[in-house]
Amino acid sequence: MQRLNYFVGVGAIALISGLTQPVFAQAAYGSYIGVGPAVGLSRDANDDGRQLGGVVAVRYKILEAPFSLRTQAFIGSNTAVVPTVSYDVPLSWQTDAYIGAGIVFTNGNTPSPVGDQVSFALQPGIDYVVPNSNTVIFGNAVIAFDAFQNGGGNAISIQGGVGLRFR
Repeated sequence: MQRLNYFVGVGAIALISGLTQPVFAQAAYGSYIGVGPAVGLSRDANDDGRQLGGVVAVRYKILEAPFSLRTQAFIGSNTAVVPTVSYDVPLSWQTDAYIGAGIVFTNGNTPSPVGDQVSFALQPGIDYVVPNSNTVIFGNAVIAFDAFQNGGGNAISIQGGVGLRFR
């Protein structure tokens, strides 16, 4: 009888473990549009570029894939648009970190928070979805390589803000 109880117990455990699936966190679902401040930390050879501005951020989440399409529009002494493709890494059900790569497009000769010429950019960041809401808190940096026409090298901007999920 003791052996029968043992086999029934082992069989039940095997059956239960065969029916359950491990749980994995997924990148926070939802596309969003948000606004916030942007701080340009770098200067060109003419000492232009370091500035406080604004950012409009858009994320389009590709469902079921760990990728997103992102665009940030910077508004400062000049404007710039930075579209990127990011790889999203889930940290929890509401939070994901990401690294993106893209291009900086600028308007005019005055530096924006991310420089004043077309350049390659990396964008590390984090998104947090406030539980039981459509609110997203985001923060990231944009590192633009060879971003200034008048020398000065790379441009770095840090920004963050609040967004509204729309999908």
